[in-house]
Amino acid sequence: MPDWTPPQSVNLVDLGFMDARSKLIDLAAFLDRVQRADQTTDFRVQALKNAIALLSLDEPKRAQEVLLSFSDPSTEPIAKATMQGAIGAHRG
Repeated sequence: MPDWTPPQSVNLVDLGFMDARSKLIDLAAFLDRVQRADQTTDFRVQALKNAIALLSLDEPKRAQEVLLSFSDPSTEPIAKATMQGAIGAHRG
């Protein structure tokens, strides 16, 4: 049996660019539809736009910062849930 050789370095841009490009175009189309429907003041749209701004950070923790931007920062539990299910962003 031949000796195992580690894989060569992978070009991450070659592997992920088209997928990232597609997601970005989908996001732009979603925002266009929301704007045409005059729904840009929805807190979820605002949260999405705030998260988009975080993408321009030149730090290796962009994914963490984006995830945290959608999260509820409170530390105290609420007495009773007001609804069932998730809505994807903290209402603030």
